[in-house]
Amino acid sequence: MTVAEILEQAKTLSPQERKELVKLLVDSLDTFTPHQKRRLSELRGLGKEIWQGIDAQSYVDEMRDEWDERQ
Repeated sequence: MTVAEILEQAKTLSPQERKELVKLLVDSLDTFTPHQKRRLSELRGLGKEIWQGIDAQSYVDEMRDEWDERQ
């Protein structure tokens, strides 16, 4: 069943039934559990291979030059 089909069926409900449906739908969103919290320190070293062989100061200088050119 598509969302459009569900909407068409919902239009046949009374205003009170539609309010109840909306409340039930909103309440069902509250059951969502976010991902487990992580410590920032767990990200240490993540993606370090991307920066292999790149001089940090040279990179920052290039970025600043690009920003200056845009202004």
